Amino acid sequence: MYTSFFWSQSLRLLLIISCCFSCSGQQAPDQSKPIDVTSDTSTANRLATSIEGGVRVIFQDSRGDYWFGGGEQGVYRYNGKQLSIYTKQDGLCSHQVIGIQEDAAGNIFFDTLEGVCKFNGQQFTDLEINTTDIAAREWKLEPNDLWFRMGWDKSGPYRYDGKYLYQLKFPPSKLADEFYSRYLNPAYNPYGIYSMYQDRSGAMWFGTVSFGICRFDGTSIGWLYEKHLTETPAGGEFGIRSILEDPDGDFWFCNTRYRYQVLSEDTSATNEGQVPYRRMEGMGGDIPGYDFPYFMSMTADQQGTLWLLTYDGGVWQTDGAQFIHHPVQVGGKQVPLFSIYADLQDVIWLASSQNGVFRFTGQEFEKFQP
Repeated sequence: MYTSFFWSQSLRLLLIISCCFSCSGQQAPDQSKPIDVTSDTSTANRLATSIEGGVRVIFQDSRGDYWFGGGEQGVYRYNGKQLSIYTKQDGLCSHQVIGIQEDAAGNIFFDTLEGVCKFNGQQFTDLEINTTDIAAREWKLEPNDLWFRMGWDKSGPYRYDGKYLYQLKFPPSKLADEFYSRYLNPAYNPYGIYSMYQDRSGAMWFGTVSFGICRFDGTSIGWLYEKHLTETPAGGEFGIRSILEDPDGDFWFCNTRYRYQVLSEDTSATNEGQVPYRRMEGMGGDIPGYDFPYFMSMTADQQGTLWLLTYDGGVWQTDGAQFIHHPVQVGGKQVPLFSIYADLQDVIWLASSQNGVFRFTGQEFEKFQP
């Protein structure tokens, strides 16, 4: 079981919020005709020599190609031999990519601050959004559905059924009245989604800015909130940036103080609309001189090893018995990190907010140079 003592490093919360998650208001996606990226005027497949600037997300598709998105330059594609780049000129709906995924037919989807677009290998198409009142209640959990965030200022996720994006709405949180009484005109949406995760049962988890986690299992929608998951000991709201199910079926949210077991049912009337769960001891406490960590991103490899990424303190690796710290540095300085990803070959990758992409060699993380 993943219950051993764990220690950490400092995390500059205010820097994370200001540098990584600030975003402007969103615009409706452009519904113009898709751009054929095979045309003579297209810059698609323009070769690049390196990945410039920051990256938010890494994805490997079923063909083995890697996609790196989230920087100002556009989306990079690496096929194992060549690195190419796609931009808005090619039909990409925005350079501000926050998620990449693939459907059963092999189409690649880009979740951005300005909409969601699909790439079929030859052209980009913006997805049509259904924003009716009926659409807001279209909570379903079909095997081939895709889920998107479209930024951090919405009050629910978007579900794509192969034809429409349904703009869903979360049920009210029990914390809402208290929140809005304290903040009459908040500068952000407390329901905004920082993270999404699909567990092995197929249930969807959504980490919000201020109201904890919302879980949809196909039948019911429930909330799970504990103050320490959202608010750091030093003050300020970290929000639910990361969610992970470990090999034992337990869940971890942002930090390793506790792990959570979801219960099959809860008949208590006082917990109506809440996720029934049992909280158990996690990976431990503190070492003198170190603050408790809050993780920006988490993943597990095929051996069940957990990989836990901090913003400016490197990466922690644990199999539940021992813990290994991997600093990530350039020029002797810690690299600000954004997300962690395990590819189909079980190689661990890092997306950094300023320094491109890093890949684990088996001993350390090295900057990726195609």
